[in-house]
Amino acid sequence: MPHTISQLLDGLDDAQRSAASALEGPVRISAVAGAGKTRTITRRIAYGCESGKWDPDRTAAVTFSVKATREMQQRLSKLGAGRVQVATFHALALSQLRQVWSEVTESYFPELLTDASEILEASVEHVTDLVGAGPRELRDLLGEVNWTKVSLIAPKDYERVCAAYHRVPPAGVSPAQMTSVLEDYERQKAERNLIDFNDILLILCHLIEESDEVASRVRRQIGWLTVDEYQDVSPLQHRLMKLWLGNNTNICVVGDPAQTIYSFAGATSYYLLDFAREFPQLRADIRLDTDYRSTPQIVGYANAVLEKSAVASDYVPLRSAQGQDKGAAVTTRAYGNDALEARGVASAIRRLLDSGVEASEIAVLSRINAQTRAVCAACDEASVPYVVRRMVGQGMDETSFSKAVRSGVESGKIESLNTSMITVSTIHASKGLEWDYVFIIGMSEGLLPFGIASGVPAEPGWNAAERGDDAAIEDVAAAALEEERRLFYVGVTRGRKQVSLSFARKKDDSASFERAPSRFLVR
Repeated sequence: MPHTISQLLDGLDDAQRSAASALEGPVRISAVAGAGKTRTITRRIAYGCESGKWDPDRTAAVTFSVKATREMQQRLSKLGAGRVQVATFHALALSQLRQVWSEVTESYFPELLTDASEILEASVEHVTDLVGAGPRELRDLLGEVNWTKVSLIAPKDYERVCAAYHRVPPAGVSPAQMTSVLEDYERQKAERNLIDFNDILLILCHLIEESDEVASRVRRQIGWLTVDEYQDVSPLQHRLMKLWLGNNTNICVVGDPAQTIYSFAGATSYYLLDFAREFPQLRADIRLDTDYRSTPQIVGYANAVLEKSAVASDYVPLRSAQGQDKGAAVTTRAYGNDALEARGVASAIRRLLDSGVEASEIAVLSRINAQTRAVCAACDEASVPYVVRRMVGQGMDETSFSKAVRSGVESGKIESLNTSMITVSTIHASKGLEWDYVFIIGMSEGLLPFGIASGVPAEPGWNAAERGDDAAIEDVAAAALEEERRLFYVGVTRGRKQVSLSFARKKDDSASFERAPSRFLVR
């Protein structure tokens, strides 16, 4: 690893080197999939600290997951910049909130609510007719609670927002009922001295805005700020970021508009695309457009997916770092039904394993969790070891393992769950990961893009069919379609050596409806 300041820039390409040596903000780095983004920004942070221009004790980097935080911390430690604070938005804000709490109140610091389901269920039953709400309804309602917070919508304004934007609450509740749920949920938390994760950001924003002393103390901790995955910031996170900075302009944001896939949770690429207007004193605007991960065939396919977008100009085309003669073509295969598709994919994986490919270098990706069941059953039949990766709130659940792995552990043939396994995952849960061989299933209208075949987006909380406004339906459907395009792009760019696409013409042999191939398939 580098030991001198000049070595910190060794091995970087011209664009990466320009980004790493741009130490005065504001700086925007637009980085495509596989462009060496993390390598570049960790070198930039280490270079700033080693040069003496930055104080490592006042340097902070914000990421969007605990996994990304650990990776960045490890890299910075190896680069000699271990004193730099690396955290998620919520972790950094919680730390700051604890520091200033006693300065603004004599009350006990509230307890952090890690599972809001119980309180939310009580609120729902208290103010609506929805008694005994199931896990899915509670999940969707909790998503709506979180959406209002990250979108900076107060409960008293919720009905007005629904009317203005034709938003329909989930689980069949009316806007008035959802307003009552929001108010009762906040009341119950206050009575028990509880806060949820987004309250951390909201309370800290309020304290910084209301107290010059708090603002000064918080801002003294952040002289140089880097925000990773900036295309995923919500209005609430953006507000906190601006409050962290105050008049400070030493800000570097890093992101890719083509990888914005969490709009349903409040994420927006607007702030990344609008960065130059918001910070007109922009010191550097750099594109990392070389993909070092994937073959030219995969890169070409990913570009073709984005080129068909109505907002293609917002996206950065990828350039392959590999020779044109390397790699296999991206393939598409049709099957008669879902079970046949799952068995076909499992058989292809079995052949790869038999040829010596490591199971950990293979992934099967789908649009929704329900699609993984058939794949898991087929892999069990083919004795393919797998781990299932699912989205659970803002985290992941990796507790589902194949029968082969479970029986191997029970018999003692497999000593631990660290054995090599393929990954079965939704595309959302695969972001930030990569494999040599990627299979994307369900490439048909209604699955990917999900729900768009009928013109109605399936995003939680939206139902264009109930809006009675053709223009509004088209607007919402177009936005949802673009999100689905970006999701497919993320799935394709997870592959290093080979990407195989497939779809089933029918759900099963009894189905009368025949699916059409996805419009995203490049022909």
